[in-house]
Order: sequence, then C-alpha cells, then structure tokens
Amino acid sequence: MQSKPMVIVVSGPPGTGKTTLAHRIAAAIGCPAICRDEIKEGMAHATPGFVPGPGDPLTMRTLSTFFDVIGLLVGRGTTVVAEAAFQDRLWRPGLTPLLSRADVRIIHCTVPAHVALARIHARSAAHHTRGAHEDAQIDDDARLRTHKAFQPVDLPVPTLTVDTSTDVYDPPLPEILNFLSR
Repeated sequence: MQSKPMVIVVSGPPGTGKTTLAHRIAAAIGCPAICRDEIKEGMAHATPGFVPGPGDPLTMRTLSTFFDVIGLLVGRGTTVVAEAAFQDRLWRPGLTPLLSRADVRIIHCTVPAHVALARIHARSAAHHTRGAHEDAQIDDDARLRTHKAFQPVDLPVPTLTVDTSTDVYDPPLPEILNFLSR
C-alpha cells in the first residue's frame, strides 16, 4: 500500500518567520516549499502598476493559484511544505479537500508582536518585492491588530506551535522534523 504525500502547513501572522522555516523544512526533508507570497510576487511582477489592496483581483487569483499548485502536487504524489499567513478562514476551505488525499500537519509560528513588526520593517526595506503585499501598505497599529487577532489553522490534524523569535526555534528544528516523521 502506498502512503499519502504530506502537506506540511506553515502558518502564523506576518513577520513570524514562516517562509524561513518553510524553506528549512523543505530542504531538510527534500520537497518543494510552496509560499503564497512568492507566488504573489511573481504574479505582481507580471502585472505592471499593480497596487495591493483588500480583496484586489491579483490577491484573489493568488489564493486560488496557491491551492491549485498544492492540489496538483499532492495529486501527483508530492509531499509539499505550504506556507502562508492565512488565518483559519482561508486555510480551512483550501485544505479540507486535501485531508483525504494527504497527511496534513500544521506548524503554527509565533513571535511577540514587537519581533514581528521589526521583521516586517526590515524585509520591507530590504526587498522591493514586498510592495506586492497589502501588509506593506498598512501602518503599525493595523499590523499589531492583525497580529493579536490572528486565528490559527484549526483542523483535526497533528499541530505543533513553534516559537520562531530567534534562529534557534523552540522546539528546535530536529524536534520539528521528528514531529513530521511520526
């Protein structure tokens, strides 16, 4: 009997180190990392003059593209790391159809709000591609509200919360990888 591919969901509020952790996990286990922001940045690159906003058409296409790519890979038997700052209300509809086709695991990234804000400022200054995202357009008060109100993915699957405040995760990467191998 062939086992199912795994979908490793890496989620949390903006600035919690999700993308870094997703790429580390993908490299460690040997699978692709599918990152929503990277898809959106590629789509924005091909859309001159794009300005992000709540519910803009490009953002909506990014959401469906993200889940289409994950579904395609899972359908072909590929384990993937799926990373996005989606809250439960966006993850749930995209992941629920995959529950019968994949072994889904959730890693929820957390950091104190001040760490997230500092990271958002640093990456916005260092990467011009961040302008493709709505979080680059909002003020710190709105970012803090978003951070505090974040609703983690809540599905009946194994879940691990990881403090990503520093490069030494809590629990550390070997324990995260052990969680994924169970």
